[in-house]
Amino acid sequence: MPTVEELKALAIEEIDKRKEEIIGHAKHILNNPEVGFTEFKTSKYVSEIFSKLGIEHDANLALTGLKGNIDCGGGEGPNVSVIGELDSLRIFEHPIHDLTTGAAHACGHHCQIGSMIGSMIGLIVPEVKNNLSGSIIPIAVPAEEFIDVEQRMLLREEGKIEFMGGKQEFIKLGVFDDVDMAMMCHTSATDTTFGVGGTSNAHIVKYVEFTGQAAHAGGSPHMGINALNAAMIALTGINANRETFLDTDTVRVHGILTRGGQAVSSIPSQVTLEWRVRSGSNEAVVANSKKVDRCFQAGAMAVGAKVSVTNIPGYMPRLDNTQLQELFLQNAGNLTTKDDIDIIDNSHNGGGSTDMGDLSQIMPTLHPYVGGGDGVGHSETYLIHDYEKAVIQPAKAMAC
Repeated sequence: MPTVEELKALAIEEIDKRKEEIIGHAKHILNNPEVGFTEFKTSKYVSEIFSKLGIEHDANLALTGLKGNIDCGGGEGPNVSVIGELDSLRIFEHPIHDLTTGAAHACGHHCQIGSMIGSMIGLIVPEVKNNLSGSIIPIAVPAEEFIDVEQRMLLREEGKIEFMGGKQEFIKLGVFDDVDMAMMCHTSATDTTFGVGGTSNAHIVKYVEFTGQAAHAGGSPHMGINALNAAMIALTGINANRETFLDTDTVRVHGILTRGGQAVSSIPSQVTLEWRVRSGSNEAVVANSKKVDRCFQAGAMAVGAKVSVTNIPGYMPRLDNTQLQELFLQNAGNLTTKDDIDIIDNSHNGGGSTDMGDLSQIMPTLHPYVGGGDGVGHSETYLIHDYEKAVIQPAKAMAC
């Protein structure tokens, strides 16, 4: 029987041999971006790859997700999942965007799918797979980016989804019920190849509707109730509360105006916002969410408008498993030098949120970061310049 190190070497050799193919998969997804719960082309593409690799899988989970299964030949053991996220953001200014939808991979999810596929390519080598125990479960998850709230509310009303994050929906559907532990790698714009550690914010999402009364903005503004003014007052109230947010809670309160009126000549009667409250703990999210809701109510009251605030459960804080972190660091150390690996204190909160946090609350998970990116994440400047760092190295580290 080969040693563990010999099995790792075989997996790495296969990934290196097929690295251009693996990178090609990531670039194909980059050039065909789709936002959450609409990743139909991406899902079909990944399904075809699974089939070519001989990976049995279920498709159309939570509309577009996939779950594979690779039974290893070494007997009973843990079921280990390697995850990739299918969805993109929506950024019309990004140099590689869908001309119709504005979908663009400005968060590197195309590389996640590439590294997930790459790790499978290394692990299905017969000499490797037949000497492993348990099962390998590749999972492609939709809708990590919590965007397009109004559209997802419609999907929920139609009974197509219950939760608005892909991993949340997968948990509800039981997709993770037979998974013992899960891992994925996320790209970043860092100089180092690997970054291990840290945590993320919990958050709550709000869909806010201000209702006023339309009127001629020039001839009879006194007969209207300006819903846009109500929203502006609410935002001023939110900003006035920022001094009450604790630095230790890593609070982020932000959002967008999705409807601000219909014609400049009319007093706006319908104004809608998608809003988000993030904090480092669930308790802080609840407390800060109440403050924000008061501001929305105050804005409506000030001008005599009505307001409806729909609070939608967001994500939980991410809690990486320390044993998995240590194992990953060992594997990363075999792939690069010590100064090419950032070790981040697990108390450090990067400010963002991920539904990997929800998964981390119910099973051991790992969510390290990898380099290869340039620019600012979630912006038109974010591009991958080094696919070796962003795809191949994480594929090797997860396979090993």
